[in-house]
Amino acid sequence: MSSQSTLRVAAFVVALCTFAACVARAQSPSSPRDSARKLDSVKVTGRIDDLTGIAGSASEGRVGTRELRARPLTREGELLETVPGLIVTQHSGDGKANQYFVRGFNLDHGTDFQTRLDGMPLNMATHAHGQGYTDLNFVIPELVDYLDYHLGVYHAEVGDFGSAGSAEFHLARRLRPFTTLGAGENGLARIAVGGSTRIGPGDLLLGGETKTYDGPWQLPEDIRKLSGVARYTWDRGLSNFSVLGMAYHNRWNASDQIPRRAVASGLISRFGYVDSTDGGQSQRYSLSGSWHRVGGSSVQDVQLFGIYSDLNLFSNFGYFLDDSTRGDQFNQAERRTVLGGNAMHVQWLNAFGIAHQLKLGVQSRADIINGLGLYRTEARARIGTIREDRVRQASTGLYVEAESRWRPWLRSVIGARADGYTFDVASDLAENSGRHNAAIVSPKASLVFAPSERAELYLSGGFGFHSNDARGTTITTDPATGEATSRVDPLVRSRGGEVGLRTSFARGLRSTVSAWKLDLDSELLFIGDGGTTEPSAGSRRRGLTLANYYRPVPELAIDADVSFAHAEFTGVLASERSIPGALERVVASGIAWTPTQSGPFGALRVRSFGAYPLIEDNSVRARPSTLVNADLGFQMSSGTRLRVSILNLLDAQADDIQYFYRSRLQGEPATGVDDVHFHPAEPRQIRASIEWKF
Repeated sequence: MSSQSTLRVAAFVVALCTFAACVARAQSPSSPRDSARKLDSVKVTGRIDDLTGIAGSASEGRVGTRELRARPLTREGELLETVPGLIVTQHSGDGKANQYFVRGFNLDHGTDFQTRLDGMPLNMATHAHGQGYTDLNFVIPELVDYLDYHLGVYHAEVGDFGSAGSAEFHLARRLRPFTTLGAGENGLARIAVGGSTRIGPGDLLLGGETKTYDGPWQLPEDIRKLSGVARYTWDRGLSNFSVLGMAYHNRWNASDQIPRRAVASGLISRFGYVDSTDGGQSQRYSLSGSWHRVGGSSVQDVQLFGIYSDLNLFSNFGYFLDDSTRGDQFNQAERRTVLGGNAMHVQWLNAFGIAHQLKLGVQSRADIINGLGLYRTEARARIGTIREDRVRQASTGLYVEAESRWRPWLRSVIGARADGYTFDVASDLAENSGRHNAAIVSPKASLVFAPSERAELYLSGGFGFHSNDARGTTITTDPATGEATSRVDPLVRSRGGEVGLRTSFARGLRSTVSAWKLDLDSELLFIGDGGTTEPSAGSRRRGLTLANYYRPVPELAIDADVSFAHAEFTGVLASERSIPGALERVVASGIAWTPTQSGPFGALRVRSFGAYPLIEDNSVRARPSTLVNADLGFQMSSGTRLRVSILNLLDAQADDIQYFYRSRLQGEPATGVDDVHFHPAEPRQIRASIEWKF
């Protein structure tokens, strides 16, 4: 989409919004709204809920447990695909964090999309494998109660990693006891259990999952995953308290991405591998507590958390490019403790006849990272050290936001946040050690026009940022080559704007449309595979997102989300503006039938993304991908649920991820070969499960 085309689209959307608003106002005279309408007084359960009068932008919403459970899933991270325009894939074993895409971003493993779980940050800063690394493999889908999402930089509570948007998982506090047994092709075996019971003044919820899986790969993944959750929740007066403990351990083998030339020549199959020793293991343990109080005119939230995680990952992307004898496998490892907390106060008040909602908050975390290393390996045995570091990174963000209802048809949401960072790096190379401080202020604002009870027009804008790897803020010498290198800016500014419309004109229909733009000062990133930093130019992204959810009757749900994006580097030659991995078109749609009591149920979903550039001059483009998944089952009145999922129903030979870079197979020229490297989507497979509720 060219710049002129994007402007035409934006102009058309504005005109459409204005026209719709005028029509709505003419057909339905506005009535005064409740000036004291509060978030806590409105029960929001999912996409079917009407968020007019509540939402601060067109690109935010909630996905409820009913919608989450109605989706056939290949992997846990696909729960995030309920966010309009977001795609979740994998380029390695399923124990590794997923690859994420949204709004023209190849987010890698989460760099510009903030993810939380009940207040705990999931993005890992200064991570061994990638900045903002977000591993969702520990999440047990049956225990997720709902998911909140925000796209864009217009929300004061969203800070680091939130330029493209954010999402927060909320786990259940009470749950009818259940047991799920699942099995399928390629060695899938899964058991999930959970439930809550009354103990003393509160409810104790326990849940767990064990999963084994080999996948369709010639090198079996040999997934061995264990997850557990324990939560105790109780009420006292106006307050609710919760203590949450979580545990997770996983190990796996990985086929990683493979060169297309090796498949075309018959050297390996589409589901083959180059290095049979890639893979890894990971674990995560956390303890958190929360206090939530709802008063007559205020709400208070406090969350405290402690997280321990580690990763030991072995990868080989160049094969024999750097070392023609032992190969190019490398090991990324770290051990991390995260301590932190969040506090928020929301106050409703009236001043001069105007209703206001004032929100004040603080978010703080400290990352203590030991054993942060990058090593050369052969068959998972270390043969050399590229660099080893100890990092102490701390950050605190303060934010304020005021929502004011100036007229029954006019609201404003004005906010700002200030974030401060300290980076302390102790490296095995003295000249790469050091300490760095940085701070950034990010104002945000939205104007909301409500011509009727069933439509709102949003004008939103703001500033955001992402932090860079702490090692990049103190580096002076490339640890791999010994050459001098430049330090990076610790905090990278983003700025964006959006025009959006939210409507609910037909009964059971919820629709939003938004035309958006986002600029990023630089896409500087720490390159974990090389132990150094690689600067890039600034970037600009524009796009259009349409999200629709329709429930004509309680049992039937239809959704259709379409997202278009155009991404380009700024300040470079016209022939080098394409951003590799930036998706240009995403379509996600589905239909689901869910009985209210008992009877048959089913779902059919399609997820498609179009071709996208793999190199800056756009001369090599990735092939498009379309996958169709289906669910069939029967729910009995006793609570027993029989389910059969058919993943990749049409057995499409699609690719989860594609890259273009240089690698070398044995026998090839020493300089290597530029080629597309891909990780295939899994072929058609059948999975079955039975769930008992007690």
